[in-house]
Amino acid sequence: MKLLFLHGWHSVPGGVKPSYLQAHGCDVINPKLDDDDFYQALRAAQDAFDAHKPRVVVGCSRGGAIAMNMETCDAKLVLLCPAWSKWGVTKSVRAGTIILHSRGDKKIPYNDSVGLARESSATLIEVGADHRLADSQSLSVMLWACQLLATGDQLPLVDEEPYAQTKTRKNTRRPRNEGASYLCDSCGESIVVPLDLSEGSTQTYIEDCPVCCCPNIIHVHFDEHGNAALDAKAE
Repeated sequence: MKLLFLHGWHSVPGGVKPSYLQAHGCDVINPKLDDDDFYQALRAAQDAFDAHKPRVVVGCSRGGAIAMNMETCDAKLVLLCPAWSKWGVTKSVRAGTIILHSRGDKKIPYNDSVGLARESSATLIEVGADHRLADSQSLSVMLWACQLLATGDQLPLVDEEPYAQTKTRKNTRRPRNEGASYLCDSCGESIVVPLDLSEGSTQTYIEDCPVCCCPNIIHVHFDEHGNAALDAKAE
């Protein structure tokens, strides 16, 4: 999977997040972006996109604002705490964009992403504890989002719930009579998991396989009739 990673203000290429993506098999283009001139940084990002034609563009903070202001054709966007209210002129994104943001972000308000997701029909996933999103859960959800969009899939959207919350849980959900199953990528076993609609119609969490103990990122969506669709990938 080829992707373009746009770093944040006063950050540098080769940081924790692009290195994590590269270590997990991604072909990462990670150009240096000017910290002082937004439009020079935008030109550098656009040149890199035009030269490599990645399927996914990941923008972190100011890099998220740059991604929003680029001409990216049909490439998908994954935005990490995007600073669109501080830089650039574009104030919306295409439907199908995935936004990751932490309520604990002290630099870019979480509500900026709530508004962006609502106005653009994008998907906002709450994850992490701060602006950096460099913890293991945030990194794994970022990778999952890139892989999901690179395959051409999109997260289902629910009108009354414009964003999903991501939680880390390890076999602690309340039991329910209904369930769904997934194949563990690590051991190949079919794992049945209980479903709990009270947790919201769109759920994303990390759960250990009960057979091999390897973590899986699980996404569950309930439609208006309460029917569940489940997708799982190795962390």
